[in-house]
Amino acid sequence: MSERLLLHEYAESGNCYKVRLTAALTGVRIDRQEYDIMKGETRTPYFLENVSANGRIPVLQAGDRFIPESNAACYFVAEGSHLIPTDPFDHADMLHWMFWEQYNHEPNIATLRFWMKWLGPDNLTDLQRLQMPAKRQAGNAALRLMDDHLKGREWFIGDEVSLADVCLFAYTHVAGDAQFDLKRYPQVVEWIERIKGHPHFLSMEA
Repeated sequence: MSERLLLHEYAESGNCYKVRLTAALTGVRIDRQEYDIMKGETRTPYFLENVSANGRIPVLQAGDRFIPESNAACYFVAEGSHLIPTDPFDHADMLHWMFWEQYNHEPNIATLRFWMKWLGPDNLTDLQRLQMPAKRQAGNAALRLMDDHLKGREWFIGDEVSLADVCLFAYTHVAGDAQFDLKRYPQVVEWIERIKGHPHFLSMEA
């Protein structure tokens, strides 16, 4: 990969972290540019005009080109690596889990984490409070599905870690921040520890 990679990010975001973890597991170097989302730094005219008109992070910059959306950025970084299965079915199954993560997992677990850890329960709007029970139910359903899938297997796809594991790990391992009880999902807990045991594992705080 010849282009300089620059990750426009907020470090405590799981969506940003998954790109850094992908780079760590594949040995790809990325530089980092931090933005404080609580101060609206991704909604400035400069960011909207020069980084992403969507005003969201992460955005992976490769030379003078920009890749928004976390899982797309992960895929770009992991291209040609051991994280992407070569078998066509396994490859498609990896994408299935990545799409599922953004549709069924992240909107519930990550959203509750943000509301509870950054906004705080006392600062939520009435609409947010009304949405919390449904998001908690959906988040637990996602964790249960993951737990069931992992019975009798170590990884989500095939016999080794893949990009599906990386993308699912990011918000799953910090689900406790949103008061999800991971002890209810023992297969998920064991899977989390396997990823943490990878020789090139990078923590969110690193």
